[in-house]
Amino acid sequence: MKNIALHILDLVQNSARAEARLVKISITEDAGKDSYLLSIEDDGKGMEEEVVQKATDPFYTSRTTRKVGLGLPLMEMTTGMCGGHLKLASEPGSGTVVDATWKLSHLDRPPLGNMLVTLKTILVMNPDLHFSYFHRVDEKTFSLDSLEISNALGDLPLTHPDVLNWLDGYLKENLSILYGGIEK
Repeated sequence: MKNIALHILDLVQNSARAEARLVKISITEDAGKDSYLLSIEDDGKGMEEEVVQKATDPFYTSRTTRKVGLGLPLMEMTTGMCGGHLKLASEPGSGTVVDATWKLSHLDRPPLGNMLVTLKTILVMNPDLHFSYFHRVDEKTFSLDSLEISNALGDLPLTHPDVLNWLDGYLKENLSILYGGIEK
C-alpha cells in the first residue's frame, strides 16, 4: 500500500468484518523522539494465537474470496524497513490490537496519505460502527468520535450531501492544523 491511510482503511474494514462495534485509531507523530506510531484497536471476534502467528504471511488469509492477504504483510515490511516494527495482539472474543511504528524521519516511511477521504469512507461505509480517531503531531492534536457526530446529526444520515460537505470542511481544517496549515 502506498500510504498509511490505506493501511488504516484496510484494518478498519478487517475490524468491521470481524463484527467489531468499536474501533479506536490513534496516530502519534513525535519529532523529538523521531517516532511515528499507529495503533488500531477493536472489540471484534479476535483471533486464535495460531491465526495471529500466520497473519503477516502474505499467503495466508481467512477470507474465502481470495488466496492472499497483503495488508499486514506489507505493513510489517515497511515498518521493518523504516526502523520500526509491527505488533499484533488478539484473543478470541476480546478483539484485536495492531501497533505499528516507523522512524519518523526515515526516507522510506510511507506518507500519511489522504486521511480526509479515509475518515469519510469509514464513516459512510460503516454507519453502525463506533470509531474514534486521535491524531497528535508533536503538541497539536485532533480527535473525532463517530458517536458524537451521529448524536449531533440525530436522524440526518452521514450520507446526506450537507453532512458530507460539512465533514469535508471540518476534516480538512482540523487535519491541516496538525501540520501548521499545510495539507499532508
